[in-house]
Amino acid sequence: MFRLTHDVIDHANLLETARSPHCGAVVLFLGTVRDLTGEQVTVFLEYEAYAPMAEKKLAEIEADARRRWPIGEIAIAHRLGRLEVGEVSVAVAVSCPHRADAFEACRYVIDTLKELVPIWKKENAPDGTGEWVHQSAKPGAP
Repeated sequence: MFRLTHDVIDHANLLETARSPHCGAVVLFLGTVRDLTGEQVTVFLEYEAYAPMAEKKLAEIEADARRRWPIGEIAIAHRLGRLEVGEVSVAVAVSCPHRADAFEACRYVIDTLKELVPIWKKENAPDGTGEWVHQSAKPGAP
């Protein structure tokens, strides 16, 4: 299960969605809006996505994770729109029979999401300036 949403992520519900009676481990990752990136102060973030491609990539990531690990259930949610410092921007919950697989699968999902899914964030500074960023963008790339 994956979704893009403008609504607050109910991470307790997401965690329950990932639970499975066949699994003894459930891992939950929450990405939250922080107030500093390096030395740059952030007062809020704005997230945008190319939804059709983002949903396709999320489905591919979920399918790939299921091929690699014995996943019982998986739940992914990513916020769009304006988010204040402290709010949850992304949540990933994964259940597996054992904890090592659950941790590895969860890490794979969030790392791959950040790298491949077309979701961009604008880091907004106190002076009103902002910069759009995407994790896969490399300095000097076209």
